[in-house]
Amino acid sequence: MPLETPPDDTAEHLRTDEDVALYIEAVLEDGDPALIRDAIGIVARARGMSRIARETGLSRESLHKALSQTGNPSFETVRAVLQALGLQLGMTRADKPAA
Repeated sequence: MPLETPPDDTAEHLRTDEDVALYIEAVLEDGDPALIRDAIGIVARARGMSRIARETGLSRESLHKALSQTGNPSFETVRAVLQALGLQLGMTRADKPAA
C-alpha cells in the first residue's frame, strides 16, 4: 500500500518577505500566466486574504475569484495585490536568441 501524505500547502512555507519575493521571482521566470496567477493567490493567502482585500479595496470574494484556478485577474488587480504584498513589477530586457 502506497504511503499517503497530506497535500503540501506552499503558503505555509512563505514565512518571510524574502521567501515571498524569491517565490514570485522564480514563478515570473517560468513565465506561465496560470502559474503566476496561482502563485500570487498562494502568497495572498499566506499573508491574509482579508488584509490584502482591505489594502487593495477589493472584496475577498473578488480576490478569491480572480486568483482562483479559473480566474483571469486584470493587470490592475495583479498590480494592486503585488503592491499590498510589498512587491512591484519591474522590467528587464529579454536576451535575444542567437540568430
